[in-house]
Amino acid sequence: MTPADATCWTLIGAAAGGDAVARAEFARLYQPVARTYFAARWQVSPLRSALDDAVQDVFVECFKPNGVLGKANDSPGDGFRPFFHGVLRNVARRHEEKHRPGVALPEDQAADESSLGKEFDRAWAVSLLREAARVQAESAGDDGRKRRRVELLRLRFQEGLPIREIAARWNDDAAKLHHEYATARDEFRAALHRVLTFHMPTAPAADVDAAARGVLSSLG
Repeated sequence: MTPADATCWTLIGAAAGGDAVARAEFARLYQPVARTYFAARWQVSPLRSALDDAVQDVFVECFKPNGVLGKANDSPGDGFRPFFHGVLRNVARRHEEKHRPGVALPEDQAADESSLGKEFDRAWAVSLLREAARVQAESAGDDGRKRRRVELLRLRFQEGLPIREIAARWNDDAAKLHHEYATARDEFRAALHRVLTFHMPTAPAADVDAAARGVLSSLG
């Protein structure tokens, strides 16, 4: 992640100005969202084969001289999220118009923006949660207990193991592990709050807290 005092706007400003490190970080953060959005938009379309080209076009649009990043405005609320959603939508529509004469696209492919907006929200949420997990792991450093709690969350959520099974695997007391699990979740929430603050640097704390709840609820 970017330094603790950075925000999405300082990253975007540096990337728009040509900073190679900022551009690599920008791509790391937002490329998975772009890929998921196009995959959802074209899941039943011949344009699915254009997914890689569309993702590449997004970052060409962002990084080219006088590109779209230079038009992004530092604003409160959702921060960069709605702006990036608009960039993805515009790139998708350009590909659809380009291929429409030779490719039979579903009539409602470009019009179903409501469901596509939900897919974008889900992709954004997954990206935030992935980043929060990374921040939590980095924050653990060499602390053995904290690193163990990171692994506890991985086993619980990525592998779907119940606490009792993890306790048996680790030859540990289940009640004690439940306590560690509660602490691990608190640490994860703190990491998610840090990630959201990065993306929403001008938002009040209450809005960041609401966004955190929305991220979790958007995953169902």
